[in-house]
Amino acid sequence: MSESLRNDGRVWVPKKKGDTRNPKDIPESERDYYLERQYPSFGNLVPRDVASRRAKEMCDNGFGVGASKMAVYLDFADAIKRLGKEAVFQKYGNLLDMYKQITGEDPYTTPMRIYPAVHYTMGGLWVDYNLMSTIPGMFVLGEANFSDHGANRLGASALMQGLADGYFIAPYTVSDYLASNKFNAVSTDAKEFKDAENSVTATINKLMGIDGKKTVDEYHREFGKVMWDYVGMARNKEGLKKALTLLPKIRAEFWKNVKITGNAHEINMELEKAQRVADFMELGELIAMDAMNREESCGGHFREEFQTEEGEAKRNDKKFSYVAAWEYKGPGKKQVLHKEDLDFEYVKPTQRSYK
Repeated sequence: MSESLRNDGRVWVPKKKGDTRNPKDIPESERDYYLERQYPSFGNLVPRDVASRRAKEMCDNGFGVGASKMAVYLDFADAIKRLGKEAVFQKYGNLLDMYKQITGEDPYTTPMRIYPAVHYTMGGLWVDYNLMSTIPGMFVLGEANFSDHGANRLGASALMQGLADGYFIAPYTVSDYLASNKFNAVSTDAKEFKDAENSVTATINKLMGIDGKKTVDEYHREFGKVMWDYVGMARNKEGLKKALTLLPKIRAEFWKNVKITGNAHEINMELEKAQRVADFMELGELIAMDAMNREESCGGHFREEFQTEEGEAKRNDKKFSYVAAWEYKGPGKKQVLHKEDLDFEYVKPTQRSYK
């Protein structure tokens, strides 16, 4: 469900923990419109990182609703009363219909049950006006670059950027680059080609030769749950320490016990998935390590130990105002941190507040 639903929907949970009544039977006096209570100036329109953390906090504290107790209500009753059902339909009809198809519940009469999901890994590579990186001939499209909205991955905006880059920009800028430069043909006998081919072949042979007991999906879920629980939208030192203990163990077991069906000489989606999950494990462990290293809250990185009394991110600009780039040193070797200081010449960082 889109964040845009909060434009008119009101978010709430029962004031009583474990309340299993139908939401329509819970009177106003027993509802906690917690975003409106905590952020009176912005209410339900607080930024999604704030709304996401508060929803998780409510569920973690026992106020969640639904069978799993991992949801909060998003209620359109007031909007329908104020604007009329037809106006709400014109704005959100496709989303509300999708919700009804999935849950079997009518969101026009029963509050929706929502919970924040894992979103994007923030960050973006520098590109020029033609979307080419600092490496000549390497173009970076969509949410992988920083172009339109910095390192902020804004859901539908990121999707729009990917579509715009792919449909309208890259076909012209990439073809212009190819037409404007002369290239020497690369032979498959070149050392670089052979090295790459041998490396990929070795990885494939290693994966296919394990013939273990657990599927790729099992390891994907296990690793992903650790990432969600301890390296998710809110982190703390204790959780990150636990993650950095569990993640290497799961990764080591993956390379000893994963089961990949089929063979390497035909289209094999399990083999493709295994290589993606292997990459995911390396990246996930690095994200946890970087989060442990950065003892502040800033942007999409929220350390629970570093927050204001209002629950906002508490930065440490004196110590952490730099771009962090981790250098990969090879399997089993410790990555090396490189820092590039950030210099804010005209606009100085200030503390965000939505009170």
